[in-house]
Amino acid sequence: MHISSPSMPGGGRLRKQLRRALPMYIACALLLLLYTQIDHFEPIQRAPGEVLKRIFAYQEPVSRENNTKFPRKIWQTWKVDPLDFEERESTRARSWPQLNPGYRYEVLTDSNDMAYVETHFGPGGVIDRPDILETYRTLNTTIIKADLLRYLIMYAEGGVYADIDVENMRAVDTWIPSQFNESDVDLIISVEIDEPDFVNHTILGQKSQSFCQWTFMAKPKHPVMLRLINHVLHWLNEVAQKQAVPISHIQLNFDEVITGTGPSAFTGAILAEMTAQTHRRLSWNTFHGLTEPILVGDILVLTVDAFAAGQGHSNSLTHESPNALVRHHYHASLWPSRHPRFSHPAYGMVEECNWEPACVQNWTENTAAFGGLSYDEKAKLIAVKEKIDADRYSEELAEDEQAAQEEKDKAAAELKAQCEQASYVHVEQLEATGSAAVTQIDIQAAAAAIQAKMDSAQQPPEQPPAPQE
Repeated sequence: MHISSPSMPGGGRLRKQLRRALPMYIACALLLLLYTQIDHFEPIQRAPGEVLKRIFAYQEPVSRENNTKFPRKIWQTWKVDPLDFEERESTRARSWPQLNPGYRYEVLTDSNDMAYVETHFGPGGVIDRPDILETYRTLNTTIIKADLLRYLIMYAEGGVYADIDVENMRAVDTWIPSQFNESDVDLIISVEIDEPDFVNHTILGQKSQSFCQWTFMAKPKHPVMLRLINHVLHWLNEVAQKQAVPISHIQLNFDEVITGTGPSAFTGAILAEMTAQTHRRLSWNTFHGLTEPILVGDILVLTVDAFAAGQGHSNSLTHESPNALVRHHYHASLWPSRHPRFSHPAYGMVEECNWEPACVQNWTENTAAFGGLSYDEKAKLIAVKEKIDADRYSEELAEDEQAAQEEKDKAAAELKAQCEQASYVHVEQLEATGSAAVTQIDIQAAAAAIQAKMDSAQQPPEQPPAPQE
């Protein structure tokens, strides 16, 4: 075989040509490899027409900054800004800046969220994505918008995201265990539901293995966030096409929300990124019964107690557990009323079993046998359930009224104490100047103001409408 070398005629010219062509050959080979493996790297993106678009979109995380520290930022989203929070939201929200004084705390609201998205995902933003702007502007489904917004925030700026009804229990600076280096971790998550025995259940299966989405921590431009953003946009377009309506008019049930933008989508994107980083497909067995945090690629997975303690399932302990970092109060989780779960007319929702095996088995067997009953037997079972539902509604209403009254009494007592303290200080100041008459007037005015506030607090809460028959 004849091989040309630099010392032979024409050898230098051949090597020079090869050097010029080599980058092109390598680029073509990499593009071909990425094309053939696209389903492996991005399992949540399946439309063939999206392949090249996703290839180039996925290049963005490669250029992200090599951050060794998580941004000292805490993000929440709500309908109104903190000055207009009700006492319940205000109490939970205050826990974040109180425990993390060195962190910037920010709330995006219904009045400033669009401006934020336009700033960071329009021209001159983190990435220029007109499709994101158009989709977000069009969306009318509140929970889908809330899910998408948290992913956009975490991709653009990173930090801690927490739902408005999540209370911080331990400072964020303590979230990374001492055996891990912050520079090696780019995303912090926690197990939420760890019930793999139900993976084949018709309703519970897709929700039986998931990571917590109501609290997590990320560095900017993490690939998981971009995967989620791309997935949500693609999924919304698929739903709109299937329903033959614009995105602004789509209708979704509970499970569609969970799989489209919620914990199931969140979990799918995380597992896909873990596969991409480790070059091996991980099963849920890696996280089942997790007793110690585990680092997979740059993703730190904490135990279920970190963000999801006190659930009564998934082997979660109480909030007194030393591993519990936050407490989810669930009072902002009202979106299922607009996107209902499947509820059997005689046996209700299987989720009410809270993953208790015997209860789930009874529900499954009873609903399967229901179709074979006579009309009268069905009617009797349905009537029993309606009576149970009515009684439970009355009990829950009474509990809500009592809780609301306790909140108002507490607020009134705090206000009275503050006013009395202020009046006491003012009295001392006035007595020092000999203005006793003015002092008496000021005290009477303060007392009247306190009484007015307390009278207002004692007003009964507005009664919610009774359930439809």
